[in-house]
Amino acid sequence: MSQLRKNPRLINAYDRLFNKAPLVQSGRTAYQEVYHDGLATLRYYAAAANASKKYRVPLVFVAPLAINMEIYDLFNDRSLVSYFTAQGFDVYLMDWGNPSRKHANLNFEHYVLELMPNMLAQVRQHSGQQQVTLHGWSMAGVFTLLYAAATKDPDIKNIIILGTPIDAYASGGIGRLYRHAGNSFRWLQNKIGLHPRQLPAPLLHSPGWSNALGFKLLDPVGTLKGHINLLRQLDDRKAVEAHATLGSFLNNMVDYPGGINRDMLLKVWMENSLSRGEFPIGGKTVYLKDIHASLLAGGGRNDGMVTVDSVRPLTRLLGTDDTTFTTIAGGHVGLMSSQQAATEFWPLMANWLSTRSS
Repeated sequence: MSQLRKNPRLINAYDRLFNKAPLVQSGRTAYQEVYHDGLATLRYYAAAANASKKYRVPLVFVAPLAINMEIYDLFNDRSLVSYFTAQGFDVYLMDWGNPSRKHANLNFEHYVLELMPNMLAQVRQHSGQQQVTLHGWSMAGVFTLLYAAATKDPDIKNIIILGTPIDAYASGGIGRLYRHAGNSFRWLQNKIGLHPRQLPAPLLHSPGWSNALGFKLLDPVGTLKGHINLLRQLDDRKAVEAHATLGSFLNNMVDYPGGINRDMLLKVWMENSLSRGEFPIGGKTVYLKDIHASLLAGGGRNDGMVTVDSVRPLTRLLGTDDTTFTTIAGGHVGLMSSQQAATEFWPLMANWLSTRSS
């Protein structure tokens, strides 16, 4: 029995199955809550005191819904917020909290036209700076673009958009599926006057567990490989910690409000509104050409959900000549969190920002 207790594979296997909490490395960077409205929270991560240079323009991460905030602070040695504070940026993170079924009617208008202006007012008051950089990954890229287009905020200095479906129909098999679905629903509307946009939002509300399952089903082979690699590396404590940390992120998704699901599925994916450089929100149409901020856009090379070809058209839709597009190692989650993305893309992003944030 004593020999079994000394066997690292057995110890690690036991901890991974029955004692996960100490293995999880995420969420360890200290931050200050600048604002809290009962559901959403604005986090502040101060620029490192020993940074070689302090940049004037704060970096604001706009989070997507469904995911938890661990993705921004995933590992001690691979934390997006820690990386940028070490570079000398004051970092803010819009954390939308944990919506429940009572929030089912929340939609794009609520987040883009109500919460984001409020959050950015708090950022500006706290930082003492008017100009900001907005970073939006996945759905948060939609939020970021719609906010900038709807408000024509002149003090959005830079925008970073990663893994956001601009031309949804160009997103491989998923894009083709949504194109067919959109055509079918338009036919249905013309024939009998019914359309999914008429469905009550509570019917489209999706709980966190279903969102977690959906993320895994996007890459079932990758999920299986992760478990196989864990078995092969059970004697490596670091590998077990990494598996537990990523598992904690993927297994702890939060709810999608039904109104958000309706707007995302119909307007972004099925109607492909952004591909035309326009979007209906708040009773009017907003135009991406009204955004004049510098743009850095990117797509994951292995992203099966939002392909590179789906993101790339953004560079010709904004009203700015300062646009940069790049491809990033990883899939939809990996482009934010993989070791290769951290090694290759984070320095590129920091360098791009450094010349535009003084």
